[in-house]
Amino acid sequence: MSLSSHVEELKKKHRTLSEKVEEAQRAPGISTAEIATLKKQKLRLKEEIERLSANA
Repeated sequence: MSLSSHVEELKKKHRTLSEKVEEAQRAPGISTAEIATLKKQKLRLKEEIERLSANA
C-alpha cells in the first residue's frame, strides 16, 4: 500500500468517526465517556494523518 492510499484510508476512518461522534452526541443513551473515547480515536487519526502528510 502506498503512502497516499494509506493516508486516504486514514481520512476515511476519520470521517466515519466524525459521523459517529455527531450521532453519539445526539443520542440520549450514549455516555460522555463513550463520546470522549470516540473523540480521542479521531484525534489520534488526525495526528497520524498530519504526521504522514508532513513526511510525504
